Amino acid sequence: MSECPHLAELPRPEPEPLTESCPECLAVGSHPVQLRLCLTCGHVGCCDSSPHRHATRHFTETGHPVMRSFEPGESWRWCYSDQRLI
Repeated sequence: MSECPHLAELPRPEPEPLTESCPECLAVGSHPVQLRLCLTCGHVGCCDSSPHRHATRHFTETGHPVMRSFEPGESWRWCYSDQRLI
């Protein structure tokens, strides 16, 4: 995994999660699959395997480029802007 220019723009330390699950899924009665944490603001959203793809929707609406897995034991990060693991 290579460095991404968006990493330097992220807050340090990383933001605290705003919720423990995807609030958009909970609001519509859907079950989130594989949670993702926005490393700009702490939004927690469901992955693209979920019916509503709230993590990607968050990126589309906010432009926040980098997220990481919010699943136990996982620490990989994804840059939506560069479309790559970082």
